[in-house]
Amino acid sequence: MSSSPTDIAATSEPTGVPPQVSVVVPCYNGGRFIPQLLDSLARQTFRDFEIIIVDDGSTDEATRAALAALDPTIRVIRQANKGLSGARNTGIAASRAELVVPLDCDDTFAPPFIGDAVDLIRTAPADVAMVLCHMTLLGAASGQLERHFNRFDLLFTNPIPSAVLLRKESWLAAGGYDENMRDGYEDWEFYLRLMLRGYRGVTIPRPYMNYLVSTGGMLFNQSSGKHAAIWRRMRQKHAEAFSPLAMLRLWRDSRAGSLKDEPGHVSAFKAISAYLMAVALPERFFSALVALRRQRHLIGGNRPAYVLNEKH
Repeated sequence: MSSSPTDIAATSEPTGVPPQVSVVVPCYNGGRFIPQLLDSLARQTFRDFEIIIVDDGSTDEATRAALAALDPTIRVIRQANKGLSGARNTGIAASRAELVVPLDCDDTFAPPFIGDAVDLIRTAPADVAMVLCHMTLLGAASGQLERHFNRFDLLFTNPIPSAVLLRKESWLAAGGYDENMRDGYEDWEFYLRLMLRGYRGVTIPRPYMNYLVSTGGMLFNQSSGKHAAIWRRMRQKHAEAFSPLAMLRLWRDSRAGSLKDEPGHVSAFKAISAYLMAVALPERFFSALVALRRQRHLIGGNRPAYVLNEKH
């Protein structure tokens, strides 16, 4: 799951009382985003957190120089490139707090997300693994995107941002992020495993997360083109959850409210249609349909309350 000690080199060793929150930032050649990320964290009203940046084998000299010049209170961990899953696992494993925020280096949080999320999770039942929020879209898209937690929806789409406030113990219970998922959707699969282990999330209904959409990023250049293959591997990995009877029960329970889920957005018709197309259509054609739909909703400006896996 996590990196071995020989893979890790940090700029400073933590001392003193552990913080309440650890912000874990994977960074691969993303040094240009670090100043705005640190500025957004500096503006948080909640201050008891540490920052851990995982340099995931960056080859860009400007990024390496920027990370080397950071304040020594910011922990920088360097490792050979392992992808987003490997970088998140390394950072979370090294974190000192009971609560962690995995935050991609090109995304930011508006205040007071961390403080509000900490207050919420401290009083939440033990089965609440994470606190999420809505998103403000930046870059190649604009506007706001609602997020939510619903178990049935998670079978067919990822309605949860990549950045959440997460109980570290739930990360351990789920086995961390799957480091074999190098093509994207690793956060979707991780949330699916959390759900299958009985955990859930709660949403702060405010667009605190600033989410950068790039037509040159992993979403449009890699994940979309392999959507059908990745989702097929997820269905095979969690075959019991994707059996017709299990899906029917989950649809019933998540809609009836017995699971304490937030309202779902994936209708039974959409779910059945997506499943049948994934099974019947050539994977390349199904992936192309998903990519076109995603581009139309995100870039074209016609955005629904949910969008399939915006970025990974």
